[in-house]
Amino acid sequence: MQLSELDATAQAELVRTRQVSPRELVDAAIDRIERHNPEIGAVILPLYDQARKTADAPEDGPFRGVPILIKDIGATIGGVLYTAGLVPLKRIGFTPPHDAHLVTALKRAGFVIVGKSNCSELGIVPASEPPAWPPTHNPYDLSRGSGGSSGGSACAVATGMVPIAHANDGGGSIRIPASCCGLFGLKPSRGRVSLAPDLGDVNGGLTCDHVVTRSVRDSAAVLDLLAGMQPGDPYCAPPQLTPYAAEVGAPPGTLRIGFASRHLSLDGGLHDSHPDCVAAVDHAAKLCESLGHHVEEADLSSLTDPAWVPSFLAIWVVGVATELRELATMIDRPVVESDVEPLTWALGELGKLVNGPGYVGAWRWIQRATRRIAGLWQRYDVLLTPTVTSPPVPLGTFKSTSDDPLGGIFRAGDFAPFTAVFNGTGQPAASIPLYRSASGLPIGVQLAGAYGREDLLIRLASQLEAAQPFVHAATRS
Repeated sequence: MQLSELDATAQAELVRTRQVSPRELVDAAIDRIERHNPEIGAVILPLYDQARKTADAPEDGPFRGVPILIKDIGATIGGVLYTAGLVPLKRIGFTPPHDAHLVTALKRAGFVIVGKSNCSELGIVPASEPPAWPPTHNPYDLSRGSGGSSGGSACAVATGMVPIAHANDGGGSIRIPASCCGLFGLKPSRGRVSLAPDLGDVNGGLTCDHVVTRSVRDSAAVLDLLAGMQPGDPYCAPPQLTPYAAEVGAPPGTLRIGFASRHLSLDGGLHDSHPDCVAAVDHAAKLCESLGHHVEEADLSSLTDPAWVPSFLAIWVVGVATELRELATMIDRPVVESDVEPLTWALGELGKLVNGPGYVGAWRWIQRATRRIAGLWQRYDVLLTPTVTSPPVPLGTFKSTSDDPLGGIFRAGDFAPFTAVFNGTGQPAASIPLYRSASGLPIGVQLAGAYGREDLLIRLASQLEAAQPFVHAATRS
């Protein structure tokens, strides 16, 4: 097989057995990026000299020499440009002084950072088309988006530029691009992966970090590297007693799986997902049933309460306002409307209108809803839904204008209503690539587990992967 077709675990094994050197892996990844990125726009900042120097060093680790990308929001690389999709940060060349804990852990494991990947401005919409950088295209159809906000990472992994890439998720930003690009994307439980040293949490705990991968085993192995509390963390998830990597291939037992495909629209009504997304759920349900699991259509009305929309948005807009205030500190001047996209500015202005009791009230409602949703796990072990409500959408779908600044967020809400609820509850959820549309576009389905049960999701996902091996048709050699 070509290197571009191998997952990170397989590439690491080639280094361990001395079939290739770390430098050969890195040079091959750089070659693929240089040849394919101009068309696709996944990598915004190459770090080739630094990567080659790292590959030539004698350091060791379980993933020695394996190339990886870091998403350009959240996790920082010391001394390397950080923009979060924002033109003002790009203009001043803002560089954080130190590595984030996640970056340190990945480096310690032997991963070699070959560049930074694209995302939406402040990670707000499920696309990767920021004003600071060219857009990321879907590798299966260049006229469509790759999803977001971790779309650059997902596109790069789907094409085989790198076998694995960093991603984060505040409303679906790991799972959505995984669905759009045909990858496995696991959002861990709240508090599973530390945001040290700069942050305790983001938006009260809505956001978490992990990776997008070509295989379940890669995701599990990296979660073993990243999981665990760091000094000063405000909270952490329950510890996993066995390695996540050991859960891959372990029998999940006979699971009770509830599925649904209708979603809550921002107009407050319940709507059917696109027929292809419904078909993807039906396919996954039948596959699970064939593996011996008990599968039934579920009443998921607790996930579709109309009050989710204003509660989630209240927290989100306060988060945007907070980020814009921090941006002003970074650029040492006030942020003005022309600095950011119309949607970003509008959300920031709305965030200023949410008072303290309103913000706490929104979280209190979500916490009570989480208690109600937890009752579903007395009946089911796993929930199965679409990841998104339609196949990958055309580029520009989530762009907003000054005449309709909030249009993008409403379109985003209708595209990804199934993902954000599990950011609110803090439960683990994963998008798994089991289906393609008639035109060949990947369509993921979402598996959600009880809080702290990434182990069960990994067991089920690896069982499904074994039954129907993932196909990465977008791979470029």
